[in-house]
Amino acid sequence: MLQLPAIFSDHMVLQRGKNIAVWGKTDRAVVTVSLEGQIVEAVIEDGNFEALLPPLGAGGPYQLTITAADGSGASAGGTEKPVEEMVFQDVMMGEVWLAGGQSNMELELQNSKDGAEVVKNVQNDRLRYYYTPKIPCVGDALYEAEAESAWELCLPETAGRWSAVGYYFAKKLAEDLNVTVGIIGCNWGGTSASCWVGRETLENDRVISNYIEDYDRIVAEQDPEEHIRAREAYVVYQKAFEKRVEHYYATAENPTWEGALEQCGENQYPGPMGPRSEFRPCGLYETMIQRITPYTLAGFLYYQGEEDDHRPYTYYELLSGLIRQWRKDWRDETLPFLLVQLPMFQSEGEPDYQNWPFVREAQMRVFQTVKNTGIAVILDQGEFANIHPVRKDLVGERLEDQALCQVYGKKEDSEVFGPIYRSYRICQNQMILSFDYANQGIHSTADQITGFEIAGPDRKYYPADAQIQGEEIVISSPEVSQPMYARYCWTNYREVTLFGANQMPVAPFRTSRSDGAVATGSRNGWEFAEES
Repeated sequence: MLQLPAIFSDHMVLQRGKNIAVWGKTDRAVVTVSLEGQIVEAVIEDGNFEALLPPLGAGGPYQLTITAADGSGASAGGTEKPVEEMVFQDVMMGEVWLAGGQSNMELELQNSKDGAEVVKNVQNDRLRYYYTPKIPCVGDALYEAEAESAWELCLPETAGRWSAVGYYFAKKLAEDLNVTVGIIGCNWGGTSASCWVGRETLENDRVISNYIEDYDRIVAEQDPEEHIRAREAYVVYQKAFEKRVEHYYATAENPTWEGALEQCGENQYPGPMGPRSEFRPCGLYETMIQRITPYTLAGFLYYQGEEDDHRPYTYYELLSGLIRQWRKDWRDETLPFLLVQLPMFQSEGEPDYQNWPFVREAQMRVFQTVKNTGIAVILDQGEFANIHPVRKDLVGERLEDQALCQVYGKKEDSEVFGPIYRSYRICQNQMILSFDYANQGIHSTADQITGFEIAGPDRKYYPADAQIQGEEIVISSPEVSQPMYARYCWTNYREVTLFGANQMPVAPFRTSRSDGAVATGSRNGWEFAEES
């Protein structure tokens, strides 16, 4: 018996310049792995084997061969068992990135802006994609999906369902580095970051332990068989509901979500929480992440945070914990992690809860405090009333800029960042804000600079008058005689008009996390607890 994880298939991309992990299961005594003249004997323990191939440069196509045999050459009865062999063809050495997160990373190329036209004519020998099977729990359904999964070539019949962000990132990276790029899609819409980490990550941090504690309380009061029945009924109902909604939007003259609910019935998403739910804490870590570790990578791409906006004050700890978890699982504490900062968004008819600013701030803090990270600032790419902005080419390209800068050393910081707040000083009743990456100036696309607020010792914010003075911005308000705090774009949604000379947006910020800012109100039953 010789078994390898499903991610090993024909057309795979292996990471150049690093030791290549090859692992699986066997009941034989000797396993050897060979690639391009390199032959390595695997270490076998309790039926599991792993080999580390030495680093190779970019190139291919190659053949990867794994053989398993009995060390003695014969069985106890004296009959020699045949050697088992698995051979993978068209293997390329290049750059491999994991594209993780929720629906904005999941959004398919064919559904992105101009994506349908791109897919019609796409054929790129340098791009390949592995879509980690999306099954919510371990069992036969997962094993069957894995058996049918494989690395895909970039063709019209395959690329349409690829992550649009992943595709545009890979396309640009392949051009700039002149290598094959493989993307591992490992994402699921609507998921919290808590779905993508192990139980210990949540249990051992009191700031984020409520994610697993809340789940445990639900399960403790649950009849397992009843949960299974409820889950199965939900899947059937929701599939039919979504078909009705799709028909409604295709045929209604002026479709609205309220109209869809009136015509199509109750939206039961996300369904009953429990062991069969894809949204349970730690679930997709088990059924997706652990199924592909430790496949050798160049790094991680990550676009997520929307689903954790009901707990915005603890997102820094949650995202930091996820990075530690993934790096530990991939056995590399320096593995690059490039994240996307959330853009502007607000649902139509919904108040501005001011909860997304805390998530954006947490993402920027991770970039500024966790080593070997990058951040693609896409504040200007949000769409009002559309949580899934369709302009994914720019998102992928800004992530690729981060990779070229942070990982490959081919771009300078000033090329890939817009202005990022650094410090302030007080001059009478004015606050003078200084920025990194503003050497060539800051400009506004509107006649009047808006989005700044200022507060005094009472921590009550007022809209601020703002003036650009070279690399700095001077703000003030007649309501604030002793300025002490300032913030910019501290809102879920507004028009973005302030950019650096490279057309990258000024990143949102506040000058102090002790300014008393809180998210307000409640959403979908969640109350925004005050920040401690």
